[in-house]
Order: sequence, then C-alpha cells, then structure tokens
Amino acid sequence: MNVMRPIEKIPLNKVDDSDDTFSINFMPDLKSLRSSMKEIGLIQPVFLKKKLGGYQIVCGFRRIFIMKELGKSEIESKVFEEKEMDEFQFFSLSLHENLTTRGFNAVEKAIALDKLIHRFQIDPAIAIKTFLPLFSLEPNEKILNTFLSLAGMEDGMKEYVLKEEVSRSNIRKLANMTPDDRVAILSLISFLKLGENRLREILTFLEEISRKNQWTAKEIVQRGEIQVILSQKEFTPSQKTERVKKLLMDLRYPRMHQLEEEFVRKRRDLHLSFNVSLHHQPFFEGKGLRVEFQFETMEEFRTILSSLSQLADKEEFMELIQS
Repeated sequence: MNVMRPIEKIPLNKVDDSDDTFSINFMPDLKSLRSSMKEIGLIQPVFLKKKLGGYQIVCGFRRIFIMKELGKSEIESKVFEEKEMDEFQFFSLSLHENLTTRGFNAVEKAIALDKLIHRFQIDPAIAIKTFLPLFSLEPNEKILNTFLSLAGMEDGMKEYVLKEEVSRSNIRKLANMTPDDRVAILSLISFLKLGENRLREILTFLEEISRKNQWTAKEIVQRGEIQVILSQKEFTPSQKTERVKKLLMDLRYPRMHQLEEEFVRKRRDLHLSFNVSLHHQPFFEGKGLRVEFQFETMEEFRTILSSLSQLADKEEFMELIQS
C-alpha cells in the first residue's frame, strides 16, 4: 500500500468522526498530545478516505478530535480514494501507523483483534501468527481468546482492567461470568483495595460459592452483609477488602465458620488478660492451641504465668483442647 502522497488541507466539517470502522481508541490519554498540538501544531498528517459527501477517518481520530476542540477549521491529511484498498487493508494501515506513533493499551489490542476476527473476517490462525506478535503478545490461541473475551466485556469492566492492570488469568475468570454478574462484581471490587492475588481470591470464592449454593455471583455480591461493609465510610478500602474476604470465606466454608464462632465464644468465656491471646490451628486442621503473650516487666510476666496456670482448672479451656 502506497502512503507516499501529497498532503492536503481538508475542511474538518467534511470529516465524519462518527464512523469508527477503523478506530480502536479506548480511554486515550490526550493530555500530552493536546499539549503538543497547542504548542507546535500537528506533526503527522492524518489518513482519510474519500466517501460520498466527505471523508472517512482511517487514522488520526485523536488528532482530529483535538483539532476540533481547538477550534481549527481544517487539518493536514493524506487522502485515499474510496476503492484504492479494501477495508481490511485500510485497517491494517491504521494499525501500523498507530504502532509507530503511540502503541496500544491492553483494551485497544483487544478491540483491534476483535475487529480483525469478527468485522474483517481474518482467519484466527493468521491473527495468531501475524497480529499477536505485532501487538507484542505471545502467538497462541489462549492469548487470542483472552483478548477477544476482554473485547466483549462491558466498558466499565474494561476500564477497571486497564486501570488496575488486571492479569490475563483474572481476565479469563471474569470472562467466564455473565454480563450481569460482571456488572455486580465491578460494583464490589471498585470499592476494595485489590492486587492480583486478592482479586483472584475474591473471584475464586465467588465462583465456588456460586457453584456450591447455586447462587449467581450477583446474588452473592448483593447480600446485605456485603453491602453493609461497602457502605461503611469509616473503613479504608483495605479494611473493606479483609472484611469482604472473611465473609466470602465463611460462605464458602460454613463448617469452618461455625467452628470459628464456637472457638471465639469459648475463648471469650476464659476472660483472658488483654495481653494474652489464644489461637487454634490454621483452618482447624489438626489439634493443639497456641498461646501468645507480651509483657514489659517481671511483675507482668509473673501475673500472666499465674493466670495461665489457672486455665487448666477451667472447663471452657478443656473443651477448647478437646475440640
């Protein structure tokens, strides 16, 4: 395809910016581009295709948007005839031009791959071999399917994936859920402080609880206990995360939740000193208890030892040991 052609000044009111056939923009960062164009003007001409009554944008959506925003009346362009190339060739031209000037974020790569497969009917094998490496992605079917699933998600979830740099494995977990469930999950995770591991834990709990109890993820998220946690303004996102995780764990493992409640009740009945703590084995796997205490003086140390020696005479302590 020959892009060596004269630069023409085209009236912006003749350019159809509503036709997104060749656009893959998603949450573009226009700040630096806007600043550059204000200071020194347009550096690279846009690519336009002639069409009845005007021009279709092949490449340069962001530049055209800013030019209109700045009140300009025309833009420097390289113009192609309508039948000069087919739509796939124009799209390919747009991809290569953008890759040399700005690159694509993860969602834009997903949109591009989705258009290649579903709009321009490119064979998936060709997309894997040719276009995944072009986007600096590993050329395999799993990666292609991951990005195609991302392209099909709701805009709000796409924004979350981009902002939080969600991993491909977690994208696949989200892709396995219904749109209604994803919208509900977004309303949950947006309030929490989640890294990759925490997000994976939350999504896994939702999957397992849903499967075990025949509840949808939306029904789980909308439970009153979870909504109360999210509504607490005094909680930090990290505190909300830990409370939600604990609640989901209780729903996933109700027997362990019951054991925990019984343990807490019996421990409370022991009336331990504030600087003495008593712990069970992790997940109640195995017997045995762990006692921890802290002190600053020998007097405090003797007092703690005296109180601990009295535990052997308490029925509640024996029940904890035997349970």
